[in-house]
Amino acid sequence: MTCSLCAYVTAMAFLMKSMLSNQVKNLGLGGGGEESKEESTPSDPAAAAGMTREEYEEYQKQMVEEKMERDAAFAQKKAERACLRVHLREKYRLPKSELDENQIQMAGDDVGLPEDLQKMVAEDQVEEEDKDSILGQLQNIQNMDMDAIKEKAQATFTEIKQAAEQKCSVM
Repeated sequence: MTCSLCAYVTAMAFLMKSMLSNQVKNLGLGGGGEESKEESTPSDPAAAAGMTREEYEEYQKQMVEEKMERDAAFAQKKAERACLRVHLREKYRLPKSELDENQIQMAGDDVGLPEDLQKMVAEDQVEEEDKDSILGQLQNIQNMDMDAIKEKAQATFTEIKQAAEQKCSVM
């Protein structure tokens, strides 16, 4: 690990030096002395980084593998988020999104909700089932304001009675 870190730091230092010297040359500020140093620098990136060719190839291979792992993890997270959005759209009966479905397909079939979200969804389902059950309905009845319901029922009854009296002359 330390060797690859040293190689990385060396490679970055070389890149920074070459970028800065090129900028100074472009400005025309004292680039004459550095031109001879630039010409003597080897064109091989491994030698410029202070590594052997095999070390440099191994370093490049390791960097590519790490990037692929990061990209795969990122794609998995994107697919999990898309799965969550699909689940919420189904729950609240919202229109589907093709973008989310495509992200899930690109990640593969092993995409699901993260564990924390699965627990939250399970809790929501239990709450909804409780509300839909008879006991849940009875609890809702206890929370209702009975006086307001009686007043509304009486007002509705009197409105219907008045409408009937207007339409029927017998009453």
